Amino acid sequence: MIDTVFFLLVFFMMASLSMTLYRGMSLSLPKAASGEPRQDRVSVSVTRDGVIYLDRDRVEPAQLTEKLRALHEKDPEVVVVVSADGDVTHRHVVEAMDAARVAGISKMAIAVQPMEKK
Repeated sequence: MIDTVFFLLVFFMMASLSMTLYRGMSLSLPKAASGEPRQDRVSVSVTRDGVIYLDRDRVEPAQLTEKLRALHEKDPEVVVVVSADGDVTHRHVVEAMDAARVAGISKMAIAVQPMEKK
């Protein structure tokens, strides 16, 4: 009986973990010692090839500012988290951050993976 209860507990814990919502694209993020998780955010992902996604929707660089401006009008406190592949050129990351600034968004962060502590 206790085994069945334990099994159900573990099953529901694992099921709830798989339901967490990640809005960005799957990327190989760089590591940093000072990273901290954010919950209320808009994800701008930049792939290795320089393709930009806004919450998993592919957007052209020219459209990014307009879409971010619309999100900023809905919520002036919106936070943009730029997730860029570790191998992407710096220029593409700067373009994504500049689009957010032009849209009026002042709260930005760069997504990283936490470094493993020694």
